Amino acid sequence: MAEPSRYLEASWRKRSDEAQAKALNAIKELQANGEPVNFNTVHLKSGVFMDKEGTHMIDLHLHLDGSIHPADMFRLAEMAGTNPGAETEAEMKKKLAVGPDCRNLGEYLEKFELPLQVLQTEECLEFAVYRLLERLHAQGLCRGEIRFAPQLHTRRGLNQRSVTEAAVSGLALGIRDFGISAGLILCCMRGADNQAENMETVAVAKSCLGKGVCAVDLAGNEAAYPTQDFADVFRQAREWGIPVVIHAGEAAGPESVKSALALGAVRIGHGIHAMEDEALKAVLRERKIYLEMCYSSNLQTRTVDAPEEYPLVSFLEEGLCATVNTDNITVSDTDLKKEYLLLQEKFLLSPQTMRQLATNGADAAFVTEEERIRLKAQINREFFSWLDCGAVS
Repeated sequence: MAEPSRYLEASWRKRSDEAQAKALNAIKELQANGEPVNFNTVHLKSGVFMDKEGTHMIDLHLHLDGSIHPADMFRLAEMAGTNPGAETEAEMKKKLAVGPDCRNLGEYLEKFELPLQVLQTEECLEFAVYRLLERLHAQGLCRGEIRFAPQLHTRRGLNQRSVTEAAVSGLALGIRDFGISAGLILCCMRGADNQAENMETVAVAKSCLGKGVCAVDLAGNEAAYPTQDFADVFRQAREWGIPVVIHAGEAAGPESVKSALALGAVRIGHGIHAMEDEALKAVLRERKIYLEMCYSSNLQTRTVDAPEEYPLVSFLEEGLCATVNTDNITVSDTDLKKEYLLLQEKFLLSPQTMRQLATNGADAAFVTEEERIRLKAQINREFFSWLDCGAVS
């Protein structure tokens, strides 16, 4: 496994020659003195700082394989010994991101295949998680909950435990180097004949819970594989005390959300079609179930027919707990700040509403109460400077 300083050196190469020299000299000096090497210590030693405005945002719904930077795909392909399938970063981006003509969730999910081809070794998984945390930190996030399906990374002989341990290693290095709060959500997959693999995912989550893993999820083609078909898997998760979040109400109707609640979900991935059922909305409100909404992705997958139909504002007005997330940074060609600004522009959200959406992310996060208090204080203190929308008393 690569040392953190090797990853750090790669990140500094994007800066000016003078900044690079200062940072790399600081890394060498810290190593020579036996001191910790992370972004904070390098900053203090070199005087070179990240080009960002603090860290005060949370992304709860973020897929690893949908958020690999195009430039990193070339490095991953080299590490994996595979053909990257493109010659330039621009070509790679076209292969990884959906266009404006994306017709549905199934077509959207096709973009995950190329990243999955390279994310089949421990080294690649560790590197991918680490680099994603670096990007989140640079974008101003204070926490990210990254999800992936271990069973999709076993094509070259890894088992789900080794896959997860590699991701946990990358997570630990990223937390160490960037000071970001982070966790992993292990996805079970919708399918016709993969119950054994899903049960294995839950077992791995149990063994790694609190050691990098924070929850389990159900992902995949919701329209083809109904949520209730996976009751046995999530009954086991509940018995073992593993927090559950389920993709529901994205490509299927409100019944899918009801099934997710019956399976023990405390958060719902997307949940858009809950807008069609008044009784369901009352349950979501009363039980304070957090909805992980992903605006750009939901438009691209045609979860709603037009932006005007997006239910964020109506959910908030009815007292539901909504959060703002990216879903897939690369596939949707977005980031969290862009999502907030798009929502602000489209729905004329007030600064107070914007901040409430942000603090909802802290309330919904799979963290200790002590960590939750810290995250909320950080958001309340710094949110408006990051968003450039001015402080509001």
